[in-house]
Formats: sequence, structure tokens, C-alpha cells
Amino acid sequence: MDLYQQIILDHSKRPVGAGLREPFDAEVHHVNPTCGDEVTLRVTVTGEGNGEAAELTDISYLAQGCSISVASTSVMAEELTGAGITQAREEYHAMKAMLTSRGQIQGDDDVIGDGVAFAGVSQYPARVKCALLGWTALADALARRGIDIAAETSTDKDHS
Repeated sequence: MDLYQQIILDHSKRPVGAGLREPFDAEVHHVNPTCGDEVTLRVTVTGEGNGEAAELTDISYLAQGCSISVASTSVMAEELTGAGITQAREEYHAMKAMLTSRGQIQGDDDVIGDGVAFAGVSQYPARVKCALLGWTALADALARRGIDIAAETSTDKDHS
């Protein structure tokens, strides 16, 4: 079996960070209306600001849906729990660029780690929202905490 398929299967069967934990700073609930996948996601952030001074100390979630949405949320939690906001912003934009590229961007495992396993999803437009569900929820939860990782910076545009 292909290594990337195995990563997705492993994360969907044993999701990292699953289960809602307290305390938390922000909580969001997102639904993919196309397929019915759902995620409730909580973030805990220590420090202030939009950069490395702030850290994602916890990402917890309940995800229901297809293996792609559950696995992608699990990979995100594994990659970004304990990460600085700058890293979260970089990985968010790299995943979004790869997943919306229709196969043109393969992803960089130095930037998105196991997220590269989802590169093939970009060739199936109906599945892109599944893979982005947890990432979009993360951006929304951080926005509720006053941290914007979704806005493109000049370096994001340079990499597109």
C-alpha cells in the first residue's frame, strides 16, 4: 500500500488530539454542506500577537465524516500542537495552496509534514473541502481568539 494512503488510514483510525479538552480559548463548529462532514475544534493559545510569541498549546476536536476529513484534521493537530502562530500560518497556507492546486503543487514535507499525503486529493475537487475542513476551522478558531492566519502575507503570495 502506498505510504500516503497508509498515513491517511492511520490518522483516520487513530486521530491525534481527538476529544474536546478544557480549558480552551476559542471553539468553532464547521460543517461541510457538500458531504455532511463535521468538526468541532477548540484551541488554546499562550502568549500574545500574531507571531512566534504566541503558541498553539492545544488543539482538540471532535471530527465526524470521511477518512480524508478526519485524517487531515488529525495531521493538522499533530503538526501544529505546540507550534508558534507563524508556523501555523505557513502550514495553513501551504496546505490550502496544495489542496486547491488541482495537482500542480505536490507540497513540501519540510513545511507540512504528513500533510503531503493529501496532495492527491487536489485532483478531486469534491474532496478538497473534506481535507480543508479542519484547517478552516483552525483559522476560524484562531480568528475568534484575535489571531488571523488566513490573511495572505507578502511571503504567501511569493510562494503561490
